[in-house]
Amino acid sequence: MKKSLIVLLVIVGVILAIASFLSGAYNGLVRAEEQVKQAWSQVENVYQRRLDLIPNLVETVKGYAAHEKDTFIAVTQARSQAAGSISPDVISDPQKFAQFQASQGALSSALSRLMVVVEKYPELKANENFLALQSQLEGTENRISVERGRFNEAAQIFNTQLRQFPTNLIGGMFGFKAKEYFKADEGAAKAPTVKF
Repeated sequence: MKKSLIVLLVIVGVILAIASFLSGAYNGLVRAEEQVKQAWSQVENVYQRRLDLIPNLVETVKGYAAHEKDTFIAVTQARSQAAGSISPDVISDPQKFAQFQASQGALSSALSRLMVVVEKYPELKANENFLALQSQLEGTENRISVERGRFNEAAQIFNTQLRQFPTNLIGGMFGFKAKEYFKADEGAAKAPTVKF
């Protein structure tokens, strides 16, 4: 009778140890995934801030450079496309993530072209409203860079945890998927040429 009780206690102990390990691994993945989601929401917030600033910036520039219609249309279209690409499911779908990054890159490019137009108008560069908007936009671009870095860190922690054995088995059983990383925009590795 004593031997069967000892065997039963050993079996119960092993089952509890396995259950404890499984719940710990699962809960660790959930915590790491929630950190990724939280970091993603911050990325969305700063991109939304940029989207909110753009119409005011375009309207301010339009008042001074009304004949630059093509540039305004390009910025408006890029903004519209970028706004449509923001969603929480982007972080789990590599194709949607690539589309999101491409649309944000197109918007950055269109904004750069708008800033080139501004260079032609000294009176616009001295306008207080424009200067305030430009400063806010620059600050937002810095925030975007910081939040993208934080998102990449959270994604790296989650992806590492997801790939480690034996957590990868639990992750596979419960459908956890690796998260995408922000990458440098195309051409970022090539230094710009400056000519005087």
